[in-house]
Amino acid sequence: MKALLSKEVGGPETLVLEELPSPKPKPGFAVISVKAIGVNYPDVLIIEDKYQFKPQRPFAPGGEVSGVVKEVGDGVTHVKPGDRVLGNTGWGGMAEELSLEAARLIKIPDVMPFDEAAAFIMTYGTSYYALKDRGHIRPGESLLVLGAAGGVGLSAVELGKAMGARVIAAASSQAKVDLAVSRGAESGVVYPMGPFDRDGQKALADQFKQAVGPTGVDLVYDGVGGDYAEAALRSMAWEGRFLVIGFPAGIPRVPFNLMLLKGCDVVGVFWGSAVSRDPAAHQQNVKELLALYAEGKIKPYVSEHYPLDRAAEAITHLASRKAMGKVVVMVE
Repeated sequence: MKALLSKEVGGPETLVLEELPSPKPKPGFAVISVKAIGVNYPDVLIIEDKYQFKPQRPFAPGGEVSGVVKEVGDGVTHVKPGDRVLGNTGWGGMAEELSLEAARLIKIPDVMPFDEAAAFIMTYGTSYYALKDRGHIRPGESLLVLGAAGGVGLSAVELGKAMGARVIAAASSQAKVDLAVSRGAESGVVYPMGPFDRDGQKALADQFKQAVGPTGVDLVYDGVGGDYAEAALRSMAWEGRFLVIGFPAGIPRVPFNLMLLKGCDVVGVFWGSAVSRDPAAHQQNVKELLALYAEGKIKPYVSEHYPLDRAAEAITHLASRKAMGKVVVMVE
């Protein structure tokens, strides 16, 4: 079987496609014939040794997959060969076959295509955990989503709408804002590309304040970081919640006095760790997400497909911050 491997620290250009032996399932594991792989920002970071986890090389990037169970190891009972599944892998997904702990596999409905299944669990899982468990969102509250047309951002827009919030989408182009509005945002704001000097920071903060209204915004979902974080924090309502998701624009440095003046909470969202620490809560969230999918309230927006032999290009495209929705690698 073929796999796209990181054998040295570096960008997508360092990845190599190689032939490897097919895996065998250990007790508690299952082997998946991979059909699709979701591309996510952690794939950019993990091959550069900048992610929270640093797997031993060689390894394949790819944190979420969908496919068909090929074989199961001893003790596996909740999935069987032939089942259609999705899986949260962390890494290793960009391969034709994958051995994965069976507990990480979730059966998918027959009506869910493999590309949507591979674009589902990391983005919606992160955003649902963020909004429900960390942000404690309530119907009628306002939600400002930064990077609203990316994978996690668009899922936050859809879920915020489904959970009864008034969603304001912020993105770097009108086309991205229009996409977010088409998926449930009530309004949007186009922000310039950073970094910003102090005047630029002030102008950006004024943009956000105008977009969210005079009382400020109840929740900020920040999947961008960088200079955008402080500007968004300045637009918050009293006792608002600022959800820290990711840093494609860099790790921000925010003055603590803003949190005092706003009486607000800055809340870290580390979905991957939360899944391992409380698997029962994760399973409940997955159940609720699949119910929302069945009701048509959420649906992954897959903008582009790449074959496995061009998966490095897919990661490069995602790193450019030009992608909208999800980019998916398909395995023939």
